Amino acid sequence: MARAVSTQRKAVVTAAAWLVGFLIFFPILWMVITSFKTEGEAGVLPPKFIFFTWTLENYRNIFIESNYIRAALNSIFLSLGSTILGLLFAVPAAWAMAFAPGKKTKDLLMWMLSTKMMPAVGALMPLFLLFNSWGLLDSRWAVMVVLFLINLPIVVWMLYTYFKEIPGEILEAARMDGASLWREIIYVLTPMAVPGIASTLLLNTILAWNEAFWTLNLTTFDAAPLPQFIAGYSAKMGLFWATLSAASTLAILPIVVLGWFSQKQLVRGLTFGAVK
Repeated sequence: MARAVSTQRKAVVTAAAWLVGFLIFFPILWMVITSFKTEGEAGVLPPKFIFFTWTLENYRNIFIESNYIRAALNSIFLSLGSTILGLLFAVPAAWAMAFAPGKKTKDLLMWMLSTKMMPAVGALMPLFLLFNSWGLLDSRWAVMVVLFLINLPIVVWMLYTYFKEIPGEILEAARMDGASLWREIIYVLTPMAVPGIASTLLLNTILAWNEAFWTLNLTTFDAAPLPQFIAGYSAKMGLFWATLSAASTLAILPIVVLGWFSQKQLVRGLTFGAVK
């Protein structure tokens, strides 16, 4: 029997939840507000929250005087490309570990996870020298492969967790009906794990979209995505806070819209198998 919750306690919990949500959202709100200020007003102390001269000059400068469109297209290419690659490789790998495990499966999973514990800077110099010798610096395809590889352990782990919640008897029934391995994965397993796969792909897209370390070190212009574009507003003479805020707002806008329309699948995927 569910425990009764008083109206007063419910109101307190609701108010606390809204307060925490506002504190988390406030930096984004402040960034958006700053993007409508002039550079002079962006650095004024104490800062002005509403009563200042609102302007669209920063957004005009970004669209007219910079390469925002090129950077946005590069981010789309890198994030979607690495996500598709991750799906093609991670689904069969997670299937094998979930439904045909071997003696070393758990060790392999732990090894894959341990690769995320290594500081990225430790692998930068060997990879940079390798890309330089092969002529792959500032290559969208090369950076896409790097983003795919660094996020692959997380994708495999998440899909493995979702697949483990699917009864193996269903796959055995498909095999008895004559389904091949690939038909089993594509037509039986994948539809049943759509919420988990959707949330995994969304998370991979966000991670690839926001990746700054590798994109800042492996790209210059042709393959430069939005993190490289935003970093361009940090100069020796200082930070252009208003323009930087406008560029950051435009950078997060597509992923916020994607997350908003995908939140149902995301919540279902992250809670997949939580209730028996």
